[in-house]
This record gives sequence, structure tokens and C-alpha cells, in this order.
Amino acid sequence: MVTSVDDLRIKIFADGADLEGMKAMAARPYIRGLTTNPTLMRKAGVTDYAAFARDVLAAIPDKPVSFEVFADDPDAMIAQARVIGAWGSNVNVKIPVTNTAGTFMGDPIAALSREGVVLNVTAIMTPAQVKAVADALDPATPAIVSVFAGRIADTGIDPVPVMQECLEILKDRPKAELLWASPREVLNIVQADAMGCPIITVTNDLLAKLGGLGKDLDRFSLETVKMFEGDARAAGYTIAT
Repeated sequence: MVTSVDDLRIKIFADGADLEGMKAMAARPYIRGLTTNPTLMRKAGVTDYAAFARDVLAAIPDKPVSFEVFADDPDAMIAQARVIGAWGSNVNVKIPVTNTAGTFMGDPIAALSREGVVLNVTAIMTPAQVKAVADALDPATPAIVSVFAGRIADTGIDPVPVMQECLEILKDRPKAELLWASPREVLNIVQADAMGCPIITVTNDLLAKLGGLGKDLDRFSLETVKMFEGDARAAGYTIAT
């Protein structure tokens, strides 16, 4: 029974693009790493990609941080990945599993992994993609394989069996860690932990709910009733009887 964050074995990576929020998350001992992506950065108003990344790394030098390439051409991906990887020893370079044409990026993944670049291969949805990525990775180089379990669930498919199959595939690549990406609820963290998934990325909004782990349901029920009553009273609602 998971009753607190201390019961979790899984490594929690905070997912976001707000510098102050990232610093606050990194200060928490149970946050083992951080991730971001161009979409989150754009939403956060980041205009200078490299400058933002360097500010993050200056503030967080002791935990892994993932930054993503945004080139679509394989050769340009490799060039960007080399630059990003040189920003700091704690950088993980995110490479999409395909480009926008749907072409598997096996060549960039293989080339960079052979060079010793620690990759975070992202936007993966299927065990077949995990198998292709595992075959491309250099067994001697650490890597992260990010499967978007939350988006799989959004299609109506139970992600747990999918993630279990992916975990089995990666047994042949012990330095490649499976990452449960895009969780939708605290239950997903518990599910990922129970199946032995090594890493999960969690947004700040979802991290704020971790205090509910192990909460007594009768107490939770009463708090909910009080919330409804209090909000109705505060709004001044009346019903003529």
C-alpha cells in the first residue's frame, strides 16, 4: 500500500518549463530529474531556447535535465543534439522516435548513442517502436525510452499491459530505462511504481496531488461534502421551500 511519496520506488522527474517552478521542484529530494519540451517552453513564454536551457542548468547542476531537439531532418537532429549534449554533464538529449514524416529516427539515435550522448527518445506509443529504439541504442550508453502512457490511455487503451511489454523488451538493454510519460492522475504513478517502471514524468499540477496518497476515504468524503456546502453558502445560493 502506497501511503506517501516515501513508499514509491520509481524515480519521479518533474515536467515543466517555468524556471522558478523547476528550481522549486529540483529542491525536493524525491524529484530525481527534470524534463521539458518545446511545447511547454512556448506555453511558458520562453523565447530564447539556449539561454533558457543554460539558466536551468546553472540553477540545477546536479540532477538530470532533458532538453529536446526541434530539427526535423536527421542530420540536423544530430547536429542539434551534439550542441545540447555539450551544455552540461547532466543533460539528457530528447530525440523524437520519428520525424514529422513518420520516418523512424534510428540513424540519429544510433549515431548519437555510439558517441556516448545520453538520449531520451520521446513520443513513443507502441512496443514495436520500443523494440526499434532498443535495437538502435548502443548497449554501453545510458538512455531513457519515453513511452506516452497517458496518451495511450486517452485512446481508450489500458496502458499498463503496454508498458509491461515495453519493460520486457528493454531487458536486453539494461542501461536503457523505461519512462512513463504523460500521466493523467496520481493512480498512474502508483501503477508505474507497481509494475517496476524505472521513471515517470509528472507535471507540477499533478505533483501537488501527491499529498493525497493513502488518504482516508471517509475523511475525503466528509471534506468533499463540506466543500460543496461551503461553496453554496459562499455563493449565496437559496432555494425557496
